[in-house]
Amino acid sequence: MPDNPFQTRQPKIEGNALIRDPQRAAHNKLVEVKATGDTRRELGIVLPVGCGKSGCITLAPFAFESKRTLVVAPGTRIAKQLHDDFDPTRPEMFYIKCAVLDGAPYPEPVEIRGTKTNTGDLDEAHVVITNIHQLQGPDNRWLGKLRSDYFDLIIFDEGHHSVAETWANLKDHFPRARIINYSATPLRADGQRMAGDIIYSYPVADAIEAGYCKRLKALVLNPASLRYVRREDGQEIEVALDEVRRLGEQEADFRRSIVTSTETLNTIVDASIRELQRLRASTGEKQLKIIASALNYEHCIQVVEAYRARGQRADYVHSRADSAANDRVFDKLDNHGLDVIVQVRKLGEGFDHPYLSVAAVFSIFANLSPFIQFVGRIMRVIQQGSPGHALNQGTVVFHAGSNIASRWDDFREYSDADQEYFSELLPVESLDFSNASELHLTPRVRTAAGDLEVRSQSAVRLQEIPLLERDDVKQAFETLREHGVTADQARDALLQPVPTTRVRERQAARVALDARIRNEVGRILGERNVNHEGHDLDKKRLGRTNFQVLITAINRRVYEVLGHGKGERHEFSRQELDGIKEQFGAIVSAAEKEVFDG
Repeated sequence: MPDNPFQTRQPKIEGNALIRDPQRAAHNKLVEVKATGDTRRELGIVLPVGCGKSGCITLAPFAFESKRTLVVAPGTRIAKQLHDDFDPTRPEMFYIKCAVLDGAPYPEPVEIRGTKTNTGDLDEAHVVITNIHQLQGPDNRWLGKLRSDYFDLIIFDEGHHSVAETWANLKDHFPRARIINYSATPLRADGQRMAGDIIYSYPVADAIEAGYCKRLKALVLNPASLRYVRREDGQEIEVALDEVRRLGEQEADFRRSIVTSTETLNTIVDASIRELQRLRASTGEKQLKIIASALNYEHCIQVVEAYRARGQRADYVHSRADSAANDRVFDKLDNHGLDVIVQVRKLGEGFDHPYLSVAAVFSIFANLSPFIQFVGRIMRVIQQGSPGHALNQGTVVFHAGSNIASRWDDFREYSDADQEYFSELLPVESLDFSNASELHLTPRVRTAAGDLEVRSQSAVRLQEIPLLERDDVKQAFETLREHGVTADQARDALLQPVPTTRVRERQAARVALDARIRNEVGRILGERNVNHEGHDLDKKRLGRTNFQVLITAINRRVYEVLGHGKGERHEFSRQELDGIKEQFGAIVSAAEKEVFDG
């Protein structure tokens, strides 16, 4: 193998204006570890979204003069991005783009991907990039062929995953390799802390001030009180927001009901659309978009339907959808064919679409870490290195009743500056509900799903929590006062519902019905361990798959309930579709019984 550039070349980092401050500082920390003889095996570096984590990864092997480095990503998308940053055939590769190395030779990269590479390719490489799935399993074909000293440095991207068993097994297989974990958050969604000693952390507040991340604010939809029917005796009672917070903390059904009820969902939808419209109007950029977090597959459909009914081009990605369907949605997003993309932790680590500028929260976050991962999707700047630029601003929209700002035990895992930043973004104690309007909720009698039915909301107030005080905002309020605009008038103007039409509602509901039916078919077959593509249920031997048999049975029941003939789906009225929603559970149960017991 030719000379190893990690050992023979000196990357240009100091005095290089193309290297970002956190990249330089993180690299210097690694150089210091090597120079001082620090023997700690596992180290951690925390960098917010947009601060150049991928570039840091390409620089790290130079700090340790690595013989051969293994770079591990949690998924194929990130692994490909990392390989591109090392690939000298691409003019955008990091060493060329940032003038780190003045021409060849460059480190030789190779990506482990199925059978496209072999051990001979790895032998000739200085850096091997892959996703963790390629190196897992007791009889893994790669690990069985590689000596325990094959790598002297292992780098984990999104290193908070590295405490998982699969990642730990990989570390054990190469016991003498130094390990560096890079992440935007040192905690996993389950609260486990990233392995290794964190030697460098760059505060989010500093990243925003430097123009690496968007400046964020939160829009909180504040009700003053909540009315509901007490389950045990059917009595209607009213509780203040302190009690709502307590219920939100202690009752999972209550939290889910808040974010799934139609009235609450519509309020979040309207507020997020208004904010998107404001950002588009103030910047002139029509490609800005909303990203929404949902609870599950069914909730994705509900959220998408609400946005479509208001004229927004909305779609969703989900792990239960096939990869081709998700890829089509990604293509629409990349080509600016969407206004809203909805997901259940699908657009997570490494996803890069800077035009996502509004984060609408329809889900529940038990701790800070997964919330940061979600908010990180709107933090990537559009105008690089331009702090304060109009396009570099993002907004998080959530409903106070969802109790998002309740459990932040992992604040202690962040630097003081980050604690202060996230406290301002989502204050825990300082939300002021004292002058807000009333939210009327009328729960249904508890069903198997344990839902509450929200009947109406009146004059929900929107609270804006800016990260930093802005003189132009103060001037805007002063102008409103000079023209006699009262606070109530301004608030009411901000919170006007987004108009929809009955035809849009019907069209959105029809598409949503198809998605709900497919969702139920998948659930039933999965619970019964029935192969979707098998033919066990095709009693008439018509060549139909089990999936097709069950979906046909449900559709037939739908037509029977509405009194329509097959092929008349386009004739379904809005009222008929609403009726199907109410009877949907019974329709599905009847079809399931027909197919499996009939």
